[in-house]
Amino acid sequence: MTQTQGAMSAPLDTNTLKELARVICGDDHLFYRRAFEIAHFLQNAGWRDVPDIDGESRAEWTLDRLLERRTQPSELEKVLLRLADAREYYDEPDQLPKVLAAVNTFLVHEGLRLENPGGRPRLVPCDPALAHPGQHAPVELKATMADIIADQRMAALLGRRLDEARTCFANGAHVAAVIMLGSLLEGVLLTAVQERDATLLGRKGPNNMNLGELIDICYKARWIDADVTNFSHALRDYRNFVHPHREFREAHTPDRDTLNVSWYVVNGALNDLAATRPS
Repeated sequence: MTQTQGAMSAPLDTNTLKELARVICGDDHLFYRRAFEIAHFLQNAGWRDVPDIDGESRAEWTLDRLLERRTQPSELEKVLLRLADAREYYDEPDQLPKVLAAVNTFLVHEGLRLENPGGRPRLVPCDPALAHPGQHAPVELKATMADIIADQRMAALLGRRLDEARTCFANGAHVAAVIMLGSLLEGVLLTAVQERDATLLGRKGPNNMNLGELIDICYKARWIDADVTNFSHALRDYRNFVHPHREFREAHTPDRDTLNVSWYVVNGALNDLAATRPS
């Protein structure tokens, strides 16, 4: 299992270290570690010369150890990567995503994000503005892909597209995120039409339909609302920035505001499709 290091270049804030100590201890319904298990955790992370706990509380002892190495970012990075390592959770594998979510709620303020794609723990830079999700998710996604798409394999594939778009967003790759969202929208709409009423594709068939046509079909079928339809056409235009010359001609590069609208479109479309899926 490969671990990547080098993303952290500066000491972490004291309040960040306090939160990190809390997660390591496993309080607040996270993966609980007894005193001696905390020491073992730090050793498993690659720390040397870890002292024994001597009368201190678990939280105080853990925070003291983190503060001692605060000026050694590589040592703290080892701890974060170990928290994202599945080998820490053999007996309770469902704890890993909970721990990742807990860490990222405060680590984002340091411009960092902890991930485990494909079982490979890594620490990556991210935009601190992600600490305020309301700024980039005007419409909350209430549906899962399985609520929209009956074909399980296709639902899983489209779910991965959505995850990749989130990864692009988290790393400030706005153009890539918009392109991924446009691709996702096209895949969802085409699959929805095929599953609900393939005759709406007409003579062109599924292989010759473009995103604009799919948007209009789903609107006329009353599967998506007018606002989603209008903004979907805007997303379609930005999705075409997959061709660099298109972006060059437009003399505009998608930024965070563009991505805000794109998230609105995709979340709104998915919610509408879930709400109108035949029972």
